Amino acid sequence: MDLNRKTAYEVLLDMETNQSYSNLALNNFIEKNRPENPAFVRELVYGVLENKILLDYYLGALVDSGLKKVKKQDLTILRMGVYQIMAMDSVPDYAAINESVVLARKFCRGRDKFINGVLRNFQRQQSALAGSLPDRQTDPAKYLSVRYSAASWLVDLWLSAYGPDKTEELLAASNGRPLLCLRTNLMKGSREALMEKLGEAGFQTEAGTLSKRSILVTGKGTGILEHNLFREGWFSVQDEASTLAADTLNPKPGNLVVDVCAAPGGKTMAMAELMDNEGEVYAFDIYEHKLELIQKQADRLGTEIVKTRCQDGRTAREELKGMADCVLADVPCSGLGVIRRKPEIKTKAAAELDFAELVKRQEEILEAASSYVKQGGTLVYSTCTVNPDENEKQVEAFCSRHPEFRLEFMKQLEPDRETDGFFISKMCRV
Repeated sequence: MDLNRKTAYEVLLDMETNQSYSNLALNNFIEKNRPENPAFVRELVYGVLENKILLDYYLGALVDSGLKKVKKQDLTILRMGVYQIMAMDSVPDYAAINESVVLARKFCRGRDKFINGVLRNFQRQQSALAGSLPDRQTDPAKYLSVRYSAASWLVDLWLSAYGPDKTEELLAASNGRPLLCLRTNLMKGSREALMEKLGEAGFQTEAGTLSKRSILVTGKGTGILEHNLFREGWFSVQDEASTLAADTLNPKPGNLVVDVCAAPGGKTMAMAELMDNEGEVYAFDIYEHKLELIQKQADRLGTEIVKTRCQDGRTAREELKGMADCVLADVPCSGLGVIRRKPEIKTKAAAELDFAELVKRQEEILEAASSYVKQGGTLVYSTCTVNPDENEKQVEAFCSRHPEFRLEFMKQLEPDRETDGFFISKMCRV
């Protein structure tokens, strides 16, 4: 049995059964099984997740009894087989079918003939099925939902906010694969110096355009986190938009900074590095084990000014009220800007996200965060989502309640080659 496909099957079934997160499930099963080609495993897993609704649309046309009666084990193997035939040019059709049958004999006893028959039918009917999508003109929402494998609530949300053309751009970008992005630790050296060192180590890079610290890895990044440059604290892995949030807050050496939702600590470290290790950075999170991860990053990077505290972002610490030069509220959000990293988001049920509760929590965190800002200080509110209710409307409502804050900057970044979908706003206390 092919260990790569077995690992991909176990990841996908775990997610289907236990609602596991894709990145955690992948890391877990790759560590457990040690497949010889982890990149193939990731490509197959993410490909199935990104195209889940489309795959089920095709399979629904091939299974007479409908997919509701198909067991999760069978359906997982069928999705894997169809995706390999449909999208993985490196895999011959016969190999996709034969290896799926091998998996079925192991994990779906007695169903191997059924799976073989369905996949062979898909192979024969692939062109006709590709032309059978819902009509784009008469039902654009249904077409976009199937074509880009996005739940109807997500399509409706973006159609309402941005219209059909922009919605299709966002959906297409959300099915892309992001480049690996690094944040230079300027306390160690310049971006140019790090790029030179990475080049000498065999990595292909280019400078990011949004942040003076960001580096895009344009070739293979395999092994980069095992390199001495990482261990010595020269860089961290961080999307350019996240780095830009810290750049926008722009803390100075000697400042007092509060990061109210700090874990896993990327923006905390990005701010401490800008401060050249002078001042104080308070990093809050509600979970002790996440604070340990933040401290581990601080130790690797040499940022000695970070002070972790177990604290709910919705309530403020009295001793810090009105004391902070800079406050970052990078709040929990729906994550619609990072779908390409977590493709399971776009097929969730709307009830799982509970937008009303999410927006309320964001408002409470923003209120508490604002109380830390001293006169003349700066507040940045950011999310990794593309949703006006969580972004622009949240900030506009806050400013209408708090005339003592002046809005200086507000930008919605869309997912593209260089960055995730991300929202950043900057407010100053006058």
